[in-house]
Amino acid sequence: MELSQNALRQTFRSRTSVTVQPEPTDADCIARVRQGDRAAFDTLVVRYQDRLSTTLTRLMGSADDALDIAQDAFVQAFTKLDSFQQNSAFYTWLYRIAFNLAMSHARKRRPVSIMHTDDRTCTIEPASTESSPDDLLQQSERAAQVHAAIQQLPEEHRVVVVLRELEGCDYQQIADILDIPVGTVRSRLFRARTQLKEKLATMVE
Repeated sequence: MELSQNALRQTFRSRTSVTVQPEPTDADCIARVRQGDRAAFDTLVVRYQDRLSTTLTRLMGSADDALDIAQDAFVQAFTKLDSFQQNSAFYTWLYRIAFNLAMSHARKRRPVSIMHTDDRTCTIEPASTESSPDDLLQQSERAAQVHAAIQQLPEEHRVVVVLRELEGCDYQQIADILDIPVGTVRSRLFRARTQLKEKLATMVE
């Protein structure tokens, strides 16, 4: 028996009405936490923990230290969530907390060690699928040199390079994270790039 057009439309509507609920926004999660739903903060942790840990590893040179700082940052963000005015993105605010913790940690443990990289962290240049083994090795070595050179930059220059070149943040985002003027971001980034070229040139020689 053939279905009528009306029946087909009704069947289609009933099937399409069962849709996957969209992911809650950061603002939704924050509102739920403030209303007493602590589990809503888990969504924010899952959403940003890998990104934050990766950024901190590039900044600090130690994956273990980065993980510890990331965990502390989430704890502080949770306890201070009522003070978050939402004038910036949640991740920007979270990273500002993590950055302050990382800098405090670095001052206690100078000198900063050089980061040891592997194929998973050497992502300065995407490898071509047609690259030969020698090409891949050279790309990996070059990426390792870049990471090592970044770790040798002064603290204030290292962080702007990581945020701009590795994380892809724009100038305003970096200014918000570091709580400095955009002009200062541009100035530090210019000096950082100059120093980075000099250090890489020395390494190549």
